[in-house]
Amino acid sequence: MRSIWRTLDRALARDIGLVCLADCLVGVSYGAIAVGSGFPVWAPMVMSLLVFAGASQFMFVGIVAAGGNPFAAVLAGLLVNTRHLPFGFAIGDVFGKRWGARLAGSHLMSDETVAFALAQDEVRRRRAAYWACGLGIFVCWNAGVLVGAFAGSAISDTDVFGLDAAFPAVLLALVLPSLRDKAARLPVLLGVLAALVATPFLPAGLPVLLALVGVLAGAAAREPKPQPAPEPEPQEAC
Repeated sequence: MRSIWRTLDRALARDIGLVCLADCLVGVSYGAIAVGSGFPVWAPMVMSLLVFAGASQFMFVGIVAAGGNPFAAVLAGLLVNTRHLPFGFAIGDVFGKRWGARLAGSHLMSDETVAFALAQDEVRRRRAAYWACGLGIFVCWNAGVLVGAFAGSAISDTDVFGLDAAFPAVLLALVLPSLRDKAARLPVLLGVLAALVATPFLPAGLPVLLALVGVLAGAAAREPKPQPAPEPEPQEAC
C-alpha cells in the first residue's frame, strides 16, 4: 500500500482526490433518491457495498421506484455493467497474478479508475493510479450514500442541488484530454451520436451500451493495413 502512495505525484493525487469528492456528492444524491423513493435506509448502503456500480444502482432504484419488476431491474443493471468486460481486458495488467487481488480489483472497477489507469504510461503508475482511485472512490462513495440515506427526506429533490450532474461532469473531464489524439475523436463522436439517437427510444442505460460501437470503429481504424510483399531482387547472372 505504501508503494502506491509513493508512486503517485502531487498532480495525480490531486486529480484523484477531486474525483473522489465528486463521487461522494453523487453518492449523497443516490442515497437521498433511494430513501426518497421508498427504500429503507439500509438498502442503498448494502447495495453500495456489495454492488458498487453507480449507474446500475441508480437504474435499479429508478426502475423499482417506477413500479418495475426487481428482477428486470437487476437484469438491466447487469446489462449496463457489461462494459466492464472490455475494461478488464484493457487494464488486466494492473491486478497482478494473485486471485485475491484480481477479485478485489474487479470489485473496485469503475469508469473513473479505468480512465486514470489508461492515462498512465508505465505499468507501475497504472497500478498505483487504479488502486488509489478505486479505494478512494469506494470509501467516499459509501460515505456519501450513508449521508444521503439518512438525509433523504431533506434532500429528496436532487434537482434543487444539481447533484445528479456531478457524475457526467466527472466523466466528461476525464475524457476531454483524450480528444487531443486525432485517432480518438472518431470513436468518441460515433459513440456520442449512437447514444443520442437511441436515447428517445430505449430505456435508460442501453444507449450507453450502444455507444460501444465507437470502440469497435476505433479498433478497426487502428488495425494495421497489410503491407505488400517486397518484390524479389533480381539475381545477377553468373
